[in-house]
Amino acid sequence: MPDSDLRHWDRALIQLGVNLEPARRVQLAQYLLLLQRWNRVYNLTAVRQPAGMLPLHVWDSLSVEPFLPLKPCLDVGSGAGLPGLVLAIARPQQSFTLLDTNGKKTRFLQQAVLELGLSNVTVVQARVEQWQPLHKYASIISRAFAALNDFVTVCAAHLEPDGSLYAMKGRYPADELALLPPGWTVRKTHRLQVPDLEAERHLLELCPLQEQLA
Repeated sequence: MPDSDLRHWDRALIQLGVNLEPARRVQLAQYLLLLQRWNRVYNLTAVRQPAGMLPLHVWDSLSVEPFLPLKPCLDVGSGAGLPGLVLAIARPQQSFTLLDTNGKKTRFLQQAVLELGLSNVTVVQARVEQWQPLHKYASIISRAFAALNDFVTVCAAHLEPDGSLYAMKGRYPADELALLPPGWTVRKTHRLQVPDLEAERHLLELCPLQEQLA
């Protein structure tokens, strides 16, 4: 990686508050190259230019890393591995399950896992409503859902009793929060600062009210 690129990565990671070993940076760069190659044929993401993939995909995915627990994580609607595959590269000690209905995207994810040598990732092609995993998850994350209500409705069954749903959103979704299903609340809201991206970004941590669990 050229010195100018290394300095760019250093600045971005400092801004994100993320510490990445050199080997993890190499894997992320390899992931981007693989995504660019597959995207030319399979249209995995609307972002076509390599320069746009770094902030919109890698930095955006890494921006949530400081706020996630080190417990098994499910990424619903992972698509091209966003944010789950990027987070799995950054956190090799944590297990991630990447779920998507699109066969082209899950094949890409399987190939990425193979080429990058990731032992902490499981790829599943299924609809989350119909999927029957062997265990529940402490954290479930997604940036794919248009509405928080839908996210909660289809994912709640896969969440551990003391777990949280993590929704990656653009502007603060006040209207969506007003439509949350009964018994759910916002545990925390994080305003995200994504390097090289001027768009507003938020991470919302949602959880069942404790009395619902009693």
